[in-house]
Amino acid sequence: MARLRLGPIEDDKPVKISIELPASVHRDLLAYAQAHATETGLIKAMPVERLIPPMIERFMAADRGFIRRPKNG
Repeated sequence: MARLRLGPIEDDKPVKISIELPASVHRDLLAYAQAHATETGLIKAMPVERLIPPMIERFMAADRGFIRRPKNG
């Protein structure tokens, strides 16, 4: 089985935002959470709310166009 891109998730103080997702994306996130739990040895899947931030972080870190942009400090 192929390894997931998302590894263990660090505990960090979150900033709360609210979003709406299509039902199909939510179902996929639930399935991903279960696969992530199995792969990382968790007894129970994390809530999808905990998976979304590191997924976005990894997406942005891999986006070459975003990486090349000047950072506003």
